[in-house]
Amino acid sequence: MDVFTRETYRQILIDSLLYCIQSKGLVLYVWVIMSNHVHLIASAQTDYELSACMRDLKKYTSRQLIKAIEENIQESRKVWLLWLFKKAGQANSNNITYQFWQQDNHPVELRTNEMLEQRLTYLHHNPVNVGWVWEPQHYKYSSAIDYCSDVEKGLLPVARLC
Repeated sequence: MDVFTRETYRQILIDSLLYCIQSKGLVLYVWVIMSNHVHLIASAQTDYELSACMRDLKKYTSRQLIKAIEENIQESRKVWLLWLFKKAGQANSNNITYQFWQQDNHPVELRTNEMLEQRLTYLHHNPVNVGWVWEPQHYKYSSAIDYCSDVEKGLLPVARLC
């Protein structure tokens, strides 16, 4: 579902990722927020677990995003979105009411520099491929600017891979 078409909802995710970086040991290398999904290349600092960080991030953001949708009087898709989240939640016994995120992540081990470079390029070109921008670094909700400039920085701190 195209939840992240709204600035408010994207900001909830940005704020939550920043909190995880600052307080939960998340190391973010590459990221992009699309309208209906998020891509991350990330790891965890020593003494932290990436799986625990992702679990907490998903739990917190799902509650905040659903609350924001419920309270947004300008959200024209409110009834439909909440119905879809509720339907997904009912289909999974791990949920009480709603399910926002998919239960699983799609981890891919990037074993070689070639794999890493291919994935980095793929993620940063997502907004270009859907026609939102001409160049990856022009998309605000991505780490592409961090890889294209030593001066300009994106919305989240990243540990550059190259």
